[in-house]
Amino acid sequence: MGFPFFSGLSCFGDSSQRVTNPSSSDPTLISTEPPSSIITELCHQFTLAEIQSVTRNFEKSLGESRFGIVHRGYVGNTYKPVAVKQYKKDSGFGFLEFKNEVVLLSQLHHPNLISLVGFCVERNELILVNELLPKGNLYHHLHGRNIHPLPWKRRLQICIGVARGLHYLHTGAKYTIIHRDIKTNNILLDDNWEPKISGLTLSKRVSLKSSKSLKRTESDIKGTYGYKDPEYERTGVLTEKSDVYSFGVVLLEVVSAKPPREIYREYLEDCNQSLESYAEKNVDRFLKSKIEPDCWKIFVDITERCLLAEGRERPDMGEVEVELQHALQFQEEADRI
Repeated sequence: MGFPFFSGLSCFGDSSQRVTNPSSSDPTLISTEPPSSIITELCHQFTLAEIQSVTRNFEKSLGESRFGIVHRGYVGNTYKPVAVKQYKKDSGFGFLEFKNEVVLLSQLHHPNLISLVGFCVERNELILVNELLPKGNLYHHLHGRNIHPLPWKRRLQICIGVARGLHYLHTGAKYTIIHRDIKTNNILLDDNWEPKISGLTLSKRVSLKSSKSLKRTESDIKGTYGYKDPEYERTGVLTEKSDVYSFGVVLLEVVSAKPPREIYREYLEDCNQSLESYAEKNVDRFLKSKIEPDCWKIFVDITERCLLAEGRERPDMGEVEVELQHALQFQEEADRI
C-alpha cells in the first residue's frame, strides 16, 4: 500500500502544544508532503483530560521501561482495554522520536504488529495509546517467576509470527522500516499467543530501492545491550540485517530461556564454541528430549546464520520465516506419531 507521511505537526493539534523547532535532516521523522487524511482517520488525538479519565488518573500501572510507564485504560462505549504509555520527561526520548512512532504505527498494519489507538500531546506530556495485549511480553514468559514454561511448539509459532512481522517491516511498505530494538520485551502476546511487535521508538525509515542490495543508513548507535548487531556498533551503518541479528539473539533466548546478557557473556562476546554446541548445552531443561531432531537442526542452522558476523551473509527475514515454518512442520509431524 502507499505510505503517505504528513508534514510538520499537522496531526498533533494546537500549535501551542508543538515543539517549536521540529526541523531535522533525518528523513525518518520529517516529510514535506501535505497532510494525509489517513492520519486523522486512523489516529485519534486524545486530550490529557480524556487520558486521565480512561486511566482513572493513571491508577493502574502495567509496567515500566527506559522510555516510559505503561498504564491500563478503557476507551469507548465497550470499555475496550488499552495500554497507555506515558513517556518519561527525563528519558532522553524527544518529540521527533514520538512523532516518528505515531506516524509509523498509524500507517503500518499487520497482524504481527501492535495497533495504535491514538495519542496525546499536551502540557509537556507525550502519550501513546495502543491495544492491550493480555498475555504481556515474551520476556516475562521466558524469565518470569511462577509461570508455566512455554511448550516448544508454541515458542516456534511465536518466533514465526515475529519473523513474519519483521519481514513486513522490511519489505511490505513503500519504505524499508528497520526496527532497531528487536527484543523479547518488545514482543507482545494476545489471547491466542499471536505475537505483535511493539517498541518502534527507535525505528528508522530507509528508501526502498529497486535493487536487492541492503538498505543502508548512517545512524547513531541505538538499541539494547545483548541484542545489538556488533557490525552496526562497529561501523555505525544500519541495515535491515541488524534486525536479523537481533532476532537471532531472540531465537537463542527462546530455546535456552536465558537472559540476553548471559547469552552475550557466555557465547556472543567471543564465540569460542559452535552455536550448536552452546545451544545443546544450554537448552531450556523444560524442552530437553522434546525437540524433534530435524526440527532442532533447522532451528540451530537458521539461528547461526542470523548471528553471522557480516550482515550481508545473514538471511533476510522472509527466508528466516520459511525455515522456521519448515522446522515447525517436522515438530508437528513428530508430535502426531
